[in-house]
Amino acid sequence: MDGAPDDAFIQIQDEVRQHFGWAHEDDAKSAVALLSACENHPHADAFGWSRTARNATLERIRGVLTTADSVVLVGAAAQRKELDRSWPAGTVFVAADGAVGACLDLVMPACVVTDLDGGEHLDAAVSRGVPLFVHAHGDNLSTWARLLRAWSSNPPQLVLTHQCRNPIEGMLNPGGFTDGDRAACLMRWLGVEEEKVIFVGYSTDRVGPWSGTTDPVRKLEKLAWMATVLDLVSPKWRTGGGDVPSPDSTKDFETQA
Repeated sequence: MDGAPDDAFIQIQDEVRQHFGWAHEDDAKSAVALLSACENHPHADAFGWSRTARNATLERIRGVLTTADSVVLVGAAAQRKELDRSWPAGTVFVAADGAVGACLDLVMPACVVTDLDGGEHLDAAVSRGVPLFVHAHGDNLSTWARLLRAWSSNPPQLVLTHQCRNPIEGMLNPGGFTDGDRAACLMRWLGVEEEKVIFVGYSTDRVGPWSGTTDPVRKLEKLAWMATVLDLVSPKWRTGGGDVPSPDSTKDFETQA
């Protein structure tokens, strides 16, 4: 579970840290601590947080995504009306953090890719049993520690990701910086065919309604980096990627989860 992306993606992660003045050591500290918190949890096996259980979760989600006819990545600028339509059978959804709020009650995501800024929307996803790809970075150590405690009464299935230069056994670094572009990198890492991926709610010129509490100016800087990563993964993201059905008034969704 320690596969790493191409060097170009690792280099972008280093460039992002340099741009914002963040320390690699802080990212590594958070990642190692998250791994330890899951694997050494007294109920790791029962919760599904052990390495064996996380590997099983990863492989199950890989199977769902790679055999889907289409994979819709839902970003923070998504509008619920964009999802409130009849989707073809074999369509699977992946939400970027708080964008899961745009999905719930309309479509059921196969997973959420998150650094845990999603607040109540993330809590709602956990309550419904949606698996999480939980990301560790230097600024969210206290957040993931708090949420792991809060979710212990209804523990979600987890896969762990990081953004460190060197592999960490038991965690993934699929590439990426924001939750949105990390989701796209994850599709690539898992082997989802590029032509199957549809982008909904990906914007670089405005802060989406499903973004967590954030500094708007800083967020726009982050979105510029997101675009840099997405241009490497799938330049078609700017036009939405695959074929998106036209909106209609039906809610007869046929999805795979």
